[in-house]
Amino acid sequence: MFHVSDQVTAPTHAAGEPENAAELLKRVGVQVSPRARVRELGIARLQMVEIAKALSLDARVLIMDEPTAVLTSEEVERLFAIVRTLREDGVGIVFITHHLEEIAALGDRVTLIRDGKSVGQVPASTPEDELVRLMVGRSIDQQYPRERPDTGAALLTVEGLTRDGIFHDVSFEVRAGEVVGIAGLVGAGRTEVVRAVFGADPYDRGVVRVAGAEVRRSDVNAAMAAGIGLVPEDRKGQGLVLDATVEENLGLVTMRAATHGGVVDRKGQRDAAAKVAEQLGVRMAGLGQHVRTLSGGNQQKLVIGKWLLADTRVLILDEPTRGIDVGARVEIYQLINELTAAGAAVLMISSDLPEVLGMSDRVLVMAQGRIAGDLPAAEATQDSVMALALSTSTTLVNETEATRGH
Repeated sequence: MFHVSDQVTAPTHAAGEPENAAELLKRVGVQVSPRARVRELGIARLQMVEIAKALSLDARVLIMDEPTAVLTSEEVERLFAIVRTLREDGVGIVFITHHLEEIAALGDRVTLIRDGKSVGQVPASTPEDELVRLMVGRSIDQQYPRERPDTGAALLTVEGLTRDGIFHDVSFEVRAGEVVGIAGLVGAGRTEVVRAVFGADPYDRGVVRVAGAEVRRSDVNAAMAAGIGLVPEDRKGQGLVLDATVEENLGLVTMRAATHGGVVDRKGQRDAAAKVAEQLGVRMAGLGQHVRTLSGGNQQKLVIGKWLLADTRVLILDEPTRGIDVGARVEIYQLINELTAAGAAVLMISSDLPEVLGMSDRVLVMAQGRIAGDLPAAEATQDSVMALALSTSTTLVNETEATRGH
């Protein structure tokens, strides 16, 4: 038996000699040297390495926990082909997923769990509406409930952002009240760009402005002071302190502001944390509960909630619903609506293309470290986005700008 977890970590040992590793990597379609350091790989490639390691063990029962959460549609299809082959070879597969379309594509039977208890076992062909009702205990009318308020002036402006060898001449803006999605294949540079905007990673050239004021580069504190917040793709590794409490995690961003004369206003922090936790509907035993014991959806609410306490004006969401059930997804989408209705700007990266199309007012498409297109919601389709994501010519940038008037 082998377990592929949604908590992607670097393997502690190699899966055999480099030659064998090369064959395994080729099998899962990962274009990376077997001698590459895993700490230098992105989270999607780490997930595929984890799957390759599972294949090397010839397991008879394979448990896959959200294996597609950070993969592109092309990588998902490759994984599905591997799973089908394993099933034909007699391997038992337990496939855990929150993507309902994957159940019908792969499954024979599905067990649904709510609040830690099994609420039913049904055929994998069961309609999605019924699966949703069983999962969340109620019907959900709209999967992507985007409400589009009037937009205001540009809050975030990025001009000519370049990190040699990673991304080049990236320029865009996000207006008050607007959700701008960033789509693209793994390795296109999406996460690297937003981390540079937030000051977490360096860049060589370019300018980041918030409400017209330039933000000092490679300085997270300067970005936070300007009103930028980042919800990272790896919430457990980068967004939370898992062994700390709900209250402590919600207060991470505002602790400095709540400290006077070297003394933290604990009561003020606690009251603010309680208010935000209630606002977000965090399901917990209390503010003193350790974050590690919460569900993925409630953990993600906390990662977002700490930025709400900081009155963030520009919120960057990198894979905001990865590994989260459909009920919690809708709650986070409603929170995005509340933020933009209050005048905030949201920049959202997601490998879930329907999510990008459903929740964005505009879609930026990245390819090979560049912006390959800027599409308004009305013109953004899966076909148009994928055509740009697969493009290799930078002339698409000029063509798109000419037609959009940017």
